[in-house]
Amino acid sequence: MKRRTLVFLIILAAVIAAAIIYSLASKDDSAKPLETQVKRGKFEILVTVTGELQAQTSTDITAPLLLRSRELRLHRIKIQDLIAEGTVVDSGEYVATLDRSEADNSYKDISDELEVRESEYMKTKLDTTIQLRMLRDEMINLEFNMEEAEITLEQSQFEPPTTIRQAKISLEKASRAYDQAVKNYKLKVQQYNADMTEVTVDLAKQRRRKGQMENVLQQFIIHAPAPGMVIYKREWSGQKRTVGSEISPWDLTVATLPDMSTMISKTYVNEIDISKIKVGQKVRAGVDAFPEKEYTGLVTEVANIGEQLPNTDAKVFEVVIKLNESDPILRPSMTTSNSILTRSFDSVLYIPLEAVHSNDSMTYVHLKNTKQVVVLDESNENEIIVEAGLDEGDKVLLSVPEGAEDMRFTGLELVEVIRQKEADKKRLEEELQKQREEEQMQRNQRRRMQPPGGAQPTGVRPAGSS
Repeated sequence: MKRRTLVFLIILAAVIAAAIIYSLASKDDSAKPLETQVKRGKFEILVTVTGELQAQTSTDITAPLLLRSRELRLHRIKIQDLIAEGTVVDSGEYVATLDRSEADNSYKDISDELEVRESEYMKTKLDTTIQLRMLRDEMINLEFNMEEAEITLEQSQFEPPTTIRQAKISLEKASRAYDQAVKNYKLKVQQYNADMTEVTVDLAKQRRRKGQMENVLQQFIIHAPAPGMVIYKREWSGQKRTVGSEISPWDLTVATLPDMSTMISKTYVNEIDISKIKVGQKVRAGVDAFPEKEYTGLVTEVANIGEQLPNTDAKVFEVVIKLNESDPILRPSMTTSNSILTRSFDSVLYIPLEAVHSNDSMTYVHLKNTKQVVVLDESNENEIIVEAGLDEGDKVLLSVPEGAEDMRFTGLELVEVIRQKEADKKRLEEELQKQREEEQMQRNQRRRMQPPGGAQPTGVRPAGSS
């Protein structure tokens, strides 16, 4: 029994000793700060943004072009039915139906207006016929009166002079009345012709409106103009055009048929990074739906003016990236991760950003027993280039060690280099700012000098004038 107890006590003591040794070792390891080596190699500065895939070119599936006619006055046309997005259709297959409510009401109004125009046309035509007939009868009667006056004058040759004079006056009055009636008749013919032309034009215009409306109503069922995959139209607000959406006479697109052979990624870069983005820069792109796939691309467009997206406060700039590869698995509206290569260095020293510390006058890193002053350059999201102060293979600490306040600085001669570098950077920024201000002043001055409406300033002759 005693022997058993002794063995148990020995085992217990061994376990306790092992636990104490392990605890001390773990404490030493945890107290030891993490460190990394200064590396030399290729260094890339990337701007990483998310985007959305779109086809570079596409065929629009549109509502009837006659909806743009000012004579129809249709403004609130809704999509009543639309096939599911992503449906593959052939040329001529059904895609959508437009709501006919407003168009049917407009058609009834046009038909009623046409009846009014036809009635006005017939009334004007009858009035013209009757009036011209009355004028012709009046001219015939006046012509008879003139003949009677001539006969009276001939028979009064042997009458007293006063009687002859009265006969001449009567003949002259009859002739004047007849001539005036002929002139009035010609003027009335012109007037009635103008009236008939007016009602004829109105009638033709109304008949044309009715014909256009009947034609457009037959086209409220939309078919695909070409084979492809139906993708919903995205409006300016970012919302997709679907059932219930209204289409404008100036934007008749119901959906699109994208060309999948050439895809682009449309993305937005914040105003801090946009100055780094240039047309022609290389891009490494990935698709969130297929993380194992990698693609390459080029920046093809960079917006000059920023915009504010819905539900955000920051200003962003639109950047278009064209993918170099074609892949049948890619679909419009897929989310992409784009790494835009803004600068690349072939062989430089670099360290992690968390190893860098700074005070009012210098930047430095922690070595084993000292604080080393370093001159730094460009950085990316994780690392930064070291211009001076470290060599390849040097070990720097990633965290502040115990007693760091008492460590001495080495490389203090680099402080002046850091100050000069900051001064050069500040001077360059001021020069760029001054240049931008001067360019803005010149643009404002040109706008003030330009006359309203594009007219030539006083005293200035157009080029080529003598």
